[in-house]
Amino acid sequence: MHTRVVKTRHGLELIVRPLRQGDTASVEAVFERLGEASRRARFNGAKHRLGEQELRWLATVGPNHHVLVASVDGDPDPVAIARLVRSGASAEVAFEVADVYQGRGIGSALTQELVSDACAAGIGEVTALVRSDNPAALAILQRTLGQLAVRFEGPEMVVRAPLPAVC
Repeated sequence: MHTRVVKTRHGLELIVRPLRQGDTASVEAVFERLGEASRRARFNGAKHRLGEQELRWLATVGPNHHVLVASVDGDPDPVAIARLVRSGASAEVAFEVADVYQGRGIGSALTQELVSDACAAGIGEVTALVRSDNPAALAILQRTLGQLAVRFEGPEMVVRAPLPAVC
């Protein structure tokens, strides 16, 4: 995977690059740009900081952990991170976008990039855990993946979508 420029549906140009193995600084920089509501939506509860083990896991890159970092020209810090964690023929997607950049198509653009990468890797299904009070994340997944199978598990929705339909 290489660095690329991706344009959001709102016209914002993103510089998207793969996360380097162990790049906890980028992970932490995006986390620090998330407000309380965004942290709750992404991490399924109150989260004031990332623990060392959690930070290391989020910065893990390898054959089954594919992570993208997005930046915009003129902003010294990353604005978003999206990850794809593979398990067999399925992969879970997750993303976080800095509060000041939400609603500008970044989550959709990064999710589309992950889906393209998943298709190229032969992944057949994408899953996601989404809090039931996070309609924006569900909308991004539906816009990117089309038909979703959604199952409720407490306050979370388990979302599944086959990839051949979108590849």
